[in-house]
Amino acid sequence: MKASDHTVRRPRHIQLALTRPRAALALLAGAALAAGPALAGCSLAGQASASNAITVVIGYQSKTIDTVTAGTLLRSLGYFAQRLDALGRTDGKKYTVVWQDYSTGAPITAEMLAGKIDIGSMGDYPMLINGSRSQALGGSNVTQMISVTAYNPRSALNGIVVAPGSAATTLKDLAGKPVSTSVGSAGDGLLVQALQQQHLNPATAVSTENQQPQVGASSLTSGSVSALAQFASWPGLLVYQGRAKLLYDGGDLDVPTLHGVVTRESFDHQYPDVVKAFLAAQLQATGYLHAHPLRAAELVAKATGLPPAVVYLYNGPGGLANFDPTIKPQLVSAMQHDVPFLAAMGVLSAQPLRLGSFVNDSYLKQVYGPSYGKAAASTANAAAITGTDAACHRKVSDPATAGEVWLAGQTYTHPAANPTCLLRNVKADQQAGKHVLAAYIPGAGTGTRWFADKCVWVEVPAAPRGNRFEPFTTQAGADSYLAAHPGSHVLSYAAAVAAS
Repeated sequence: MKASDHTVRRPRHIQLALTRPRAALALLAGAALAAGPALAGCSLAGQASASNAITVVIGYQSKTIDTVTAGTLLRSLGYFAQRLDALGRTDGKKYTVVWQDYSTGAPITAEMLAGKIDIGSMGDYPMLINGSRSQALGGSNVTQMISVTAYNPRSALNGIVVAPGSAATTLKDLAGKPVSTSVGSAGDGLLVQALQQQHLNPATAVSTENQQPQVGASSLTSGSVSALAQFASWPGLLVYQGRAKLLYDGGDLDVPTLHGVVTRESFDHQYPDVVKAFLAAQLQATGYLHAHPLRAAELVAKATGLPPAVVYLYNGPGGLANFDPTIKPQLVSAMQHDVPFLAAMGVLSAQPLRLGSFVNDSYLKQVYGPSYGKAAASTANAAAITGTDAACHRKVSDPATAGEVWLAGQTYTHPAANPTCLLRNVKADQQAGKHVLAAYIPGAGTGTRWFADKCVWVEVPAAPRGNRFEPFTTQAGADSYLAAHPGSHVLSYAAAVAAS
């Protein structure tokens, strides 16, 4: 059995979900309530079970990098198909996988509520909306979260970007201006909470344009919106392409954000071995990503058309995404914190979301084994930058300052101990005539991994020579640092490299 590449025409309610998630969910909720028990068993898997041929439908977001271990990378590696082949040899059934690709989580939820997707991956806000709507519908529509794909402890997976020539340096500079986001997404949540953090009323401070990420990116480029608030990989992609600069670093919010896997509970009960096979394949894909981060980035890049350097920003060692399938107490607490926030936005169903029944790691515990408890209790990033810094001649040991240089044509990266050492590595490479494909460094303050040449660099003359340069992901971050460190000054990336 091979995973099938099916081209699926999206019906009207999916097109609506892509552009108007709230309306789409309301439409589907009404239709499902009217249908009642008739929806039971209407998934492709349910239809096929009588003939011993089972179709598993997976909804994923190919360009959302923090879901790749349950989507793009998993599909490319073929692990799930292989495990279903093995399962079929045991139970005598024939399994087929249909992968359906979407831009956001809203249409995946819409299709799950219609009984047409069995397994889906999405961000925390869409997951909570998914659970809330499914519980309101009840019956065979109820969904549950069974694993995490990746998370960031500070929300750095999300960001708000503006055009490169924009004069805006803070969120307050967007007052009264149009901002593109996908309503109900993690990017939308970041926008609302960031505005509140700045004591601005999200309902009146900006004019929100509800758009798909790719539409919003085009709107920003054309100038029809002043900013774009989105999730990975859109902020990194646009900045890498020179089409945007980071205005607000999600890491400034300092609230955990995550992506995970949601399934239909009725499907889980009917096919528990399929669910466990999926989770085992996800664990296998996560292990591959940790062992071969560059190769994993290239596989995802090939499948999506994204630049490998952008994918690696998120999935590399010390990257923006911590790939860990365990459902950690801190992440559940973060989702609990988000529930009243989403309710106030009006995107949840009227009845309270029962988060305790929505989150179910029982299948994952069975697959993971006895070490699950210890793994779930740990928040350490399983992928750290290691090695010896060639320019500064020392071991790389501090993940808060460690960076990497990726040279064109090479299948490995070079570690850097801190920002100043990274600049020295780049300088040495340039002097040797080598082309730097990308250099990555954690931003000072937030710790958000970013492209070194896209950072705002500050020289601190009073600091020791080996720690004289500090990178910031945003101008606002640099301005705050300058105000607290008299004598420091901003300089260009090229100047910082030359002076290192």
